[in-house]
Amino acid sequence: MDGFERRIAASVLVIGTGGAGLRAAIELAERGVGVLAVGKRPKADAHTTLAAGGINAALATMDPQDTWQQHAADTLQESYLLADPRTVRIVTEGAARGIADLERYGTPFAREADGRISQRFFGAHTYRRTAFSGDYTGLEIQRALVRRATELDVPILDTVHITRLLVRHNVVFGAYGFDLGDGSRYVIHADAVILATGGHTRIWRRTSSRRDENTGDTFRLAVLAGARIRDPELVQFHPSGLLEPEDAAGTLVSEAARGEGGKLLNALGERFMARYDPERMELSTRDRVALAAYTEIKEGRGTPRGGVRLDVSHLPRETIMTRLPRVHQTLLELQMLDITQDPIEIAPTAHYSMGGVRVRPEDHSTDVDGLYAIGEAASGLHGANRLGGNSLIELLVYGRIVGEAAAAYSASLQAQRRCPLALAEARREVDRMLACDGPENVRVLQRGVRDIMTEHCGVVRDEAGLRAGLAELDAVEARIGAIGVHPDNAGYQDLAHAFDLKSTVLAARATLEAALERRETRGCHNRSDYPGLEESMQVNLVWSGPGKVEREEIPPIPAPIAALMRHVSSDGKLVE
Repeated sequence: MDGFERRIAASVLVIGTGGAGLRAAIELAERGVGVLAVGKRPKADAHTTLAAGGINAALATMDPQDTWQQHAADTLQESYLLADPRTVRIVTEGAARGIADLERYGTPFAREADGRISQRFFGAHTYRRTAFSGDYTGLEIQRALVRRATELDVPILDTVHITRLLVRHNVVFGAYGFDLGDGSRYVIHADAVILATGGHTRIWRRTSSRRDENTGDTFRLAVLAGARIRDPELVQFHPSGLLEPEDAAGTLVSEAARGEGGKLLNALGERFMARYDPERMELSTRDRVALAAYTEIKEGRGTPRGGVRLDVSHLPRETIMTRLPRVHQTLLELQMLDITQDPIEIAPTAHYSMGGVRVRPEDHSTDVDGLYAIGEAASGLHGANRLGGNSLIELLVYGRIVGEAAAAYSASLQAQRRCPLALAEARREVDRMLACDGPENVRVLQRGVRDIMTEHCGVVRDEAGLRAGLAELDAVEARIGAIGVHPDNAGYQDLAHAFDLKSTVLAARATLEAALERRETRGCHNRSDYPGLEESMQVNLVWSGPGKVEREEIPPIPAPIAALMRHVSSDGKLVE
């Protein structure tokens, strides 16, 4: 089948079949718009299924005084003033409707005895506003979205790897890709394209993403099409990733484990959060807890394997089994560890890309006409620190808005002009990759990039390390020309890995260059050579290609929201 080309047309193409992509596809289908969704992994097993803890909305079911305005204030506060206030308003104001949509699709939320949706505390929220389904929230949401998409007969191709967006004179007209099974090609013509292709956390060695997802495809597809990346250096390291087994290093232990009363201990048995945030302790924000764990390990108070311990064994067994069932199950499966008896060994893990494609707040459109980005692929909501539970609600709110916007854009077109040259280039690129027969192994180079990022651009960074990282990245990139690509009977995974490697290198460069430019410590971004917050750096960094980083002003926060923001001290933020 290799070389055989299928040509398909749809009014709107959605790339990515996680929560964001499916919510957009559902919106389009409910409006009667022809939509096609493509993904490179099975829709029932998209990255969204890993989201454990919950989904935020100021429903005020538990704390009647909660409001969307307070949710917005908490989000802006925790973003270290790098989130776009317009984006924050749209998400927090639209959150209740997002939850109502999920109820309509049949998501089984945990409820109180009287039927109210139950909500729990998550780090840095003023009130209880995180709705949940045990600690399988993402899985339940993804199931509900897949069910609804199936009811609406949304066509979904989930073995297609998109290699290039097709653009003519800065207007997108489709995408090119290949089937992971038989190598056959796809030319997909579309009026509008929605990128829902996730983040770039897989470019670190320890990550909560699984193999072959979040390798930075978003960055490469967007930049080659003419869009730009905003804040790539702002990556959330989740405090609690497993250390073993090796092939599952970084697998997440849900924040719910701390939310329910888990204690963090160093090798000496000290509850070390008392040193970093004595008030909030384990319920402090993710960036602080990750930095605290990193510092304990770095200063020699970590476990022999280089971690710290998270202990929930003091909690009633019933609490663990009903509120942390997934954590319990995962540890039994991966380590034969019973968390009702023993502590869990954890260390910070690359978890979430807070930056992403630069989009407009009102409809998540990009610099390229007809191209949109949503979910972890986009930027604007999280700034320098994401509130736990905000990513799932973002998918629902912007999935709906972008579906609506793409439908309107498609309807407004008088004609869609195509460009044979753009198509020929996309085709040639795949041909060239398939012709590669050099000695370099793609997996080895991929691991090389992950080592570079872990070593030089992890939880704590400095100028010398970042520059060394860029030099080492140049060396890896020089070797890409000599890779060997050899599809076999099992399929074209080898070709996919080669494209993933190209994406990884581009995403790593964007991240290193922006991290070098952000000479301050703010939120998740810790510079040991610039330990303080720098007023002049309260800007977004926009990356448009190697060596091209621009600063962009952030609009002011509306007074009523600003009045609700509590001052969070940065004392103890970077403990030297």
